[in-house]
Amino acid sequence: MTDHTDEHSVQTGIRNDLAGSCLTYRANVGTGWAGTGPPLVADRKMVVAVAPGDVVLRRARRFSTGLPRGFSDLFGGVPVKITPEMVGRTLLQFFAIEVKDDKGRTSAEQNAFLKAIRRFGGRSGVARTVEDARAIIA
Repeated sequence: MTDHTDEHSVQTGIRNDLAGSCLTYRANVGTGWAGTGPPLVADRKMVVAVAPGDVVLRRARRFSTGLPRGFSDLFGGVPVKITPEMVGRTLLQFFAIEVKDDKGRTSAEQNAFLKAIRRFGGRSGVARTVEDARAIIA
């Protein structure tokens, strides 16, 4: 048995723990395919081995979706109470949490993103545990 907790489990624990105390979102990215011209949708098995439910794209090209390289796994806002000298309003302060397991390391792009968030007044950091995430948004 190992003490190692995978990154997905750490992220899920953080999201569950922070629910209700701030706005937390998971950043999703991915790749897909696009083509031009009308798609050929198979409604029956064809000689070209296209099965029902398959879609054939003409002049297919791969594309990436989501956020720029280095964007943190979790992001959102935490309420900040402004002092009476500042009208006493509550504002939302942006945060970014890069989730890593106990062996994970941040990339140069991730470090640059976290630094930029702090430079512009947000909160950011690397969380390997729920406690780390709490400290980032505190």
